[in-house]
Amino acid sequence: MRLLLIAALCLYAQGQTPPGKPVPMNEAKGMPPRPSPGDYQAQAKAGAVTIAADFDEHSAITEDGTYSTEDYVVVEAAVFGAPDARLKLSRGDFSLRINDKKVPLISQSYEVVARSLKDPSWVPPEEDKSKSKTGISSGGGQDAAGSPPPPPPKMPVPLQLAMEQKVQRATLLQGDRALPQAGLLFFEYRGKPKNIRSVELLYEGPAGKATLELQP
Repeated sequence: MRLLLIAALCLYAQGQTPPGKPVPMNEAKGMPPRPSPGDYQAQAKAGAVTIAADFDEHSAITEDGTYSTEDYVVVEAAVFGAPDARLKLSRGDFSLRINDKKVPLISQSYEVVARSLKDPSWVPPEEDKSKSKTGISSGGGQDAAGSPPPPPPKMPVPLQLAMEQKVQRATLLQGDRALPQAGLLFFEYRGKPKNIRSVELLYEGPAGKATLELQP
């Protein structure tokens, strides 16, 4: 009798499920896109979608803070489409041309960028004054005993990990995604921003091709 009751309840529950398309699984969410492509520095059409972007120089700007990297420049990119539109995204679809160089820079993975991230708001603790009084500087970067100066203090591991996670969450997601999508792209470039005369973000992917002239 109990088994019959369970079976009847299952059949009843199935009968209450309205017909229609299967509910998609929850997708990972990255950086929230801005309301429209016009809220970014530059916009360009690629087939049926619109690519928009800002050039952030050596700064990784996230919802939770702004971080820096001397080895990479950062572009905040967004992809907009029609309602219910989807697109397969890949960082390999994006490249960056700086100062009209013939060969553009390829987009780098977050994993290689993470090692160079810094938090400008983090202030290292002051050096123990008692240690600084134990020796007399010889003026050559070493103390009287010939020992080299101590290395600069490093950010504590928990703070470092928290910073990396915040930037990782802001990175442009990969794979088949519902539009709009937005996120950070990284390109290896160690030059100073003042030496950048022109910047172009190039897109070549499933949606087509687009070139965005960004503001250096």
